Amino acid sequence: MVSVVIVAAGRGTRMGPNVDKLFLEVAGRTIIEHTWSRFDACATVDEIILVVRDGMQDAFKEIADQAGFEKPYRMVPGGKERQDSVWNGVQAAGENSEVIAIHDGARPCVTAEIINDCVAAAREVGAAVAASQVTDTIKETESDELISKHIDRSRLRAVQTPQVFQAEVIRKALANVQEQGLHVTDDTAACETIGQAVKLVASTTPNPKATSPADVSYLELLLK
Repeated sequence: MVSVVIVAAGRGTRMGPNVDKLFLEVAGRTIIEHTWSRFDACATVDEIILVVRDGMQDAFKEIADQAGFEKPYRMVPGGKERQDSVWNGVQAAGENSEVIAIHDGARPCVTAEIINDCVAAAREVGAAVAASQVTDTIKETESDELISKHIDRSRLRAVQTPQVFQAEVIRKALANVQEQGLHVTDDTAACETIGQAVKLVASTTPNPKATSPADVSYLELLLK
């Protein structure tokens, strides 16, 4: 059984004041509807857990009803930090869940191919993440004005979501993060704390996240 946790509890402050980026309409649908639809249509996925801000449940239910989504879903409240929200979602996964995928609600261009590839890799290794090779030349700076070091980009990867795990792996990793009082910015970092290997799965098509206003027009182009 494959469970998907869609993290949709953030406010997206970089998009601007009083803007909930997940409910921005892009290419005829809200961003969250695009994202949700990708997993609802993916044959590999058995259930969907949405982590949402308390008070927003009716808005998400309305989207599901209007879109006619077929996969079973449920909602759980978000936490103070992203890792707390993920923990809530992981804990809500079904008892028979063997694999848990975690995905950003604001990343609507994910494909069935990358979902399936990440699930297969997680079954094999224990953990997997969609990632793309860094193509820009990367420099390190200590002052924001002067270059201090050149970074070899051939060894760099930009990780995305979905990030997919065997259920017992992600539960153990997140529990360890909580016990140690650590702060992690993504779920593969939690795996590092328990020495769990994570397989990089090449994301060969654009899979951007809506973060700033400039991203919206790019998503519009891709989703059309």
